[in-house]
Amino acid sequence: MKVFVIGAGIVGSLIARELSKYDIELHVIEKSPDIGWGVTKANSAIVHGGYDDPPGSVRAKFAALGNAMYERLSKELDFEFKRTGSYVVAFNNEELNYLKTLLKKGKTNGVENLEIISGDELRKKEPNINEKAIAALWCPTAGITEPWEVAIAAIENAQSNGAIIHLNEKVVDIIIQSGRIRKILTDKSEYNADIVINAAGLFADEIAKMAGVGEYEIFPRKGEYILLDKKLKNLVNSVIFPTPTEKSKGILVVPTVDGGILLGPNAVDLQKDRKDDLDTTNEGLQEVYVKTKNLVPKIDLSYTVKTFAGLRPETKKKDFIVGATKVWGFINAAGMRSPGLTAAPAIAKYIVEKVIQEDLKVSITKKKDFNPFREKIPHFEEDKLKEWEELVKKDPKYGKMICFCNKVSEAEIIEAIRRGARTLDGVKFRTRASFGRCQGGFCSLKILEIISRELSIPLEEIKQNYNNSWIVNGKVRA
Repeated sequence: MKVFVIGAGIVGSLIARELSKYDIELHVIEKSPDIGWGVTKANSAIVHGGYDDPPGSVRAKFAALGNAMYERLSKELDFEFKRTGSYVVAFNNEELNYLKTLLKKGKTNGVENLEIISGDELRKKEPNINEKAIAALWCPTAGITEPWEVAIAAIENAQSNGAIIHLNEKVVDIIIQSGRIRKILTDKSEYNADIVINAAGLFADEIAKMAGVGEYEIFPRKGEYILLDKKLKNLVNSVIFPTPTEKSKGILVVPTVDGGILLGPNAVDLQKDRKDDLDTTNEGLQEVYVKTKNLVPKIDLSYTVKTFAGLRPETKKKDFIVGATKVWGFINAAGMRSPGLTAAPAIAKYIVEKVIQEDLKVSITKKKDFNPFREKIPHFEEDKLKEWEELVKKDPKYGKMICFCNKVSEAEIIEAIRRGARTLDGVKFRTRASFGRCQGGFCSLKILEIISRELSIPLEEIKQNYNNSWIVNGKVRA
């Protein structure tokens, strides 16, 4: 049985990890040079409670289930996950009434321990919230993580259990015969296939059309963000939402797992042909600033580290598209707008156990030697100095700092390369080197030199991320 997952974002990677529990030939095809570089690397990184999704929707079906799986998943795959809880803040009676609607929705969706608290109670927990807030919906099950770290961890675990990963390879066609999947054609090769799972993010509709089941279209919805320095790490302790609108959950204030503060996103619908538009705008960033400052007045843009934009895959139904299609063996995991990150573990389990084994009646056997565990790259933490000293004794490169903003050592960068990093961003998303205040201003050249040395390639061949993102273009003198 040959099973292919198209797309190595958060959804595809967790599907691949779930499939790697079984005795099959498993392949993952990703058109980017690395894992999690699409929708996954630029979003709010929130594991939502699941109270905002319309009862009866596919989103509601999987959000609370996925949320409940993150604790165990983070322990098995060794990624950071913090159950910070979240507040939806109301400033007037109309918004307070909407909080009551959200509370009812959440209970219908199976979200536990939701409650509406007063503005005074809110400020006891979050003293920097606007004093004009009159109430908030408290959701203790909400949390934060790093989506790209989850995707990388899942793929590493899948690989250790036999999965074959094809990076920098684009699917160009899918061959159907007698109503069944037969082959996948890429820009590099062709493969016989029995089952194909479409987790191609913004481009899932194009993959579906190749299989003759393109009944839906995906439109990009842009969200712009502002990342603030770790010096403001105590500005908020939980995820802070405004009262949502029909269009989005609103522009929010989010603590990041490494101590920063993330502001955003706004929501701007783009034409279908703008799936690569990641430009930020003055208007969009100003909107983010004004609306988050209304939530937390002490926000100070002088602490800005970077601004960026991400794209969400939106459909006209505003819902996930999950399940089998009229082409036997072609399965959709598409339209993964918010809360796609939250729902991903539950969707992976559903596709493998329900869609493949029950709906398609495919008999696959679980491996007896499946290893559910993956260890992250060891990292310096000040409260674990003794453990770090032991690492330095074993390998002195753990004592040589390359990225001073985030305290990333040479040994960590070497380990990231060993695990598959081939670009500056590949190292960045595995170690956080150049993610800090200087944004690579002081460490990029050192990282380039390490990549060059470890892979025995010239500096000018190393890219920032994609194939055309060259950094240096040869020597200026002999």
